[in-house]
Amino acid sequence: MDLVVYILVDVIKILKETKMSNDLILNVTDADFEKEVLQSQLPVLLDFWAPWCAPCKMIAPILESIAPEYQGKLKIVKINVEENSQTPAKFGIRQIPTLLIIKNGEAAATKVGTLSKGQLEAFINASI
Repeated sequence: MDLVVYILVDVIKILKETKMSNDLILNVTDADFEKEVLQSQLPVLLDFWAPWCAPCKMIAPILESIAPEYQGKLKIVKINVEENSQTPAKFGIRQIPTLLIIKNGEAAATKVGTLSKGQLEAFINASI
């Protein structure tokens, strides 16, 4: 029983650490993906991630820091691949983090792996 308690404490800690604090970043599921991403009037930066992924955790604060700069120009969206398997499969996601730019419901650009803030901004600016 003690082991279960320790595991639950660790899981709660991980969930708190990975929760997005920035209201400008939207977390989506397979269920609301079409509405929030494919039907978006703005281009979308879509981050495929998982809580156990160290490189994903490295990108998260960079996304938070650029979100205000792109408000009204770009919608930043994250989808947890552990909890949502249909959407990553539709886009052929094999590695995380994977970042997609979605424009008019279609994937317009892709980056796989960790990026610096400058690299991420260059990727976004070249794609939107």
